Amino acid sequence: MRSFRHTALLALSASFAFGLPIQAARAGDGSAAAAASTDDGDTDNSNSIIVTSRRTHSVVAMEGPEIQKILPGISPLKAIQTLPGVTFLTADPWGNNEQNISLFVHGFNAQQLGYTLDGVPLGDQTYGNFNGLSPQRAIISEDVGRVTLASGAGDLGTASTSNLGGTIDTFSSDPRDEQTTTIQQTFGSYDTFRTYGRIDTGTFGNGNKLYFSAVRQDAKAWDFNGKQGGYQADVKFVHDDSTGKLTYYFAYSDKTEPNEDATVINPAKGETVAKAPYTRPFFYGDLAAAEAYYPSAANGFKGSAAYQAAGDNYRNYYSDAQRTDYLTYAKYDWNVSDRIHWSNQGYFHHDDGVGVVAGPIGAAGLPQLFSFYFPLPNPGAPATDPANLAGLSKNFGNSGMATRTTEYRIDRGGVISTLRASLGNHEIEIGGWYERQSTSAYRRWYAFDIDNPTTPYQRPLNLANPLITQYGSEVRVNEYQYHVQDAWHIRPNITLQAGFKGEFQDANQRVTVQPIPGSFSGSRELPNGSIKTNRGFLPQVGGTWDVTGHDQLFFNIQKNMRQFQTSAAAGLSPFALGSQTLFDAFKANTKPETSWTYEFGARTQHELHLGPITGFEGQLSYYHVNFQNRLLAVSPTQTITAIVSGATIINNVGGVTTDGVDIAGTLHFGPHFSFYDALSYNNSAFDDNYVTGSGASQTTVLTKGKKVPGSPDWLNKFIASANYGIFDVQLVGDYMGKRYATYTNDLHVPGYFTMSARLGAKVPLGANSVIHELNLSLNVTNLTDKKAASTLSIGAASGTYNYFPVAPREVFGTIGFKF
Repeated sequence: MRSFRHTALLALSASFAFGLPIQAARAGDGSAAAAASTDDGDTDNSNSIIVTSRRTHSVVAMEGPEIQKILPGISPLKAIQTLPGVTFLTADPWGNNEQNISLFVHGFNAQQLGYTLDGVPLGDQTYGNFNGLSPQRAIISEDVGRVTLASGAGDLGTASTSNLGGTIDTFSSDPRDEQTTTIQQTFGSYDTFRTYGRIDTGTFGNGNKLYFSAVRQDAKAWDFNGKQGGYQADVKFVHDDSTGKLTYYFAYSDKTEPNEDATVINPAKGETVAKAPYTRPFFYGDLAAAEAYYPSAANGFKGSAAYQAAGDNYRNYYSDAQRTDYLTYAKYDWNVSDRIHWSNQGYFHHDDGVGVVAGPIGAAGLPQLFSFYFPLPNPGAPATDPANLAGLSKNFGNSGMATRTTEYRIDRGGVISTLRASLGNHEIEIGGWYERQSTSAYRRWYAFDIDNPTTPYQRPLNLANPLITQYGSEVRVNEYQYHVQDAWHIRPNITLQAGFKGEFQDANQRVTVQPIPGSFSGSRELPNGSIKTNRGFLPQVGGTWDVTGHDQLFFNIQKNMRQFQTSAAAGLSPFALGSQTLFDAFKANTKPETSWTYEFGARTQHELHLGPITGFEGQLSYYHVNFQNRLLAVSPTQTITAIVSGATIINNVGGVTTDGVDIAGTLHFGPHFSFYDALSYNNSAFDDNYVTGSGASQTTVLTKGKKVPGSPDWLNKFIASANYGIFDVQLVGDYMGKRYATYTNDLHVPGYFTMSARLGAKVPLGANSVIHELNLSLNVTNLTDKKAASTLSIGAASGTYNYFPVAPREVFGTIGFKF
């Protein structure tokens, strides 16, 4: 902790102006339309972060080239971990594995933020997503032009149902003006092999530009014999003239990501960090070892001594997520006149996905589940009796294992329309968004045949004939949103902005396959029916004051709401409740989560003549949030290690009060060196206790005044960048403070510090050469090979939690050509 404080004090003294690696945005750059038109970033600059000077709230952004410097091919979400107030964690260096992603911004988790690509909504990033897709599936990393973080409150017109705590907007790069072919190859640790190619046509016809790009990535999982990767392709066409701009975009993604099993810490069972395994690697690739380990015919269905000793931390055979996505949009920005602009965008997204787990039939309550579907040879004995396991194993292919899938489908389409008019000193904006979703989720179980074993990289061979279809859900959702705002330029340097938005959601579930009563962790049935949520007035007011040509003050006050999630398989969804009675009670008594966000801050940019220091730019912001109607799943049958989903009661359990400060900035030392540092403090604490159970078993959980688990109080990030001639060097440091692992704060994980590094070279080869430019880079992630807790899976009210491991040090080399 002493070293962190020393670093923080150095950062404060070095960047008192609170600058980020910041470029002050030009007038209008704060708008989504301006950011969307960002070029592919051929320009090289030492700035890592851009502050948008026309927003009334805190907005920072990273350009595409800076994202690729962190690691070629990195997820846009992982790239923003260098931004102030952001905690992003995952168990793979790319940030691609969605199963173990943890994202917090100012105490709000990933499902309480909004996400878009070029304005198209990407849903709330729930694992097993029901209303969108991840940014890394929506666009190839190398085609990203910019990622923007509004860390307190997003724009009123953001198409999102979950942006309580801000928005993360990803923008694709435009096609290049010049005809160009780009080929890039990355090699590295764990057999990484990533090939990226892009063809830009250059300008043709009357203002037309087009690019095609594709990528293939293949890598081994770092802690077991599995592989990660897949294929993606992007197409973008732009026609731009004085009348307006037409944009068409298409993205295809077919990816497989191996999952991790989290380590379980339950001190009551003797599971401590010192005694628990750091990783729980899968057996995939060694079927004989798995047979000797599990309760199988190979060991008389008793399970090996190692399996029995492992308890909650037993090893599965494999697990993965397979996702195929098609995303497309067409957008026209029409210049009706020099004062009126009308943007219209239509989009469509189709997803076909499956999450797969293959593991022992004797674990996590599965024998009891399977007993509802297959008669037990010895019904008077427990379902885990060896004779009963032997009987169940015959049904599942005589391997002692079963394969579980959760199979998803998403079809959604929508339109976004925004009209902007400049009327004297007023800039009026009126907009609307409509989306129609059709989604399904099916939980199925398949045999794992000892004579014909499946792999994690295929759907079960008998997909059409599962042994068990545990449940099936079909959900239809209509989303409506509108907003109105006025930016009043009271004086040339003072702007007051005010407006409001309305949100309406109409969701209906039809259960096509009901679980057998009692088989679904006590559930009686899944509910049929609809829920409507309407909020017609969510206000916002903010302002900016350009104190000088280099300094600006801003403030923003805004109310937001998070719509109820609408999945039978994921999230805090009323459609996953275990009975029609619970669903009806939820409709009558439960309110959606809301937040009031208050932001105040300053932005600045100055040239300096202080010896070696030649400039700084940055931002300071203070925020206060009142988060109300927090939702929590409370279930007497809840077990965090169970493969079988638990029936839950979802209640409003009070509020959260948050106060925090972000201080971030860049110091420039001439044209060749810059140092960026971001120091963040966040205090998010529960306002209330809550009650579980009923009657004599009723218990009050003492959470009032406790910190929100998973989100650290302190963050400190830095980027040291240097360039000379054709070479550039970058060192990235990331300190994350202590995090509580339970709602009652009785368990925690310590803070830790990680670093990554890059060495690059850009070699111009001349216009007469076949290859115009050669790019070389070497990237090292987790430079010190730190072992620590990455993502936390928050446990029950007290006493237990799960954690995923930090990926080890990995080294990647990239060579790129431009023709």
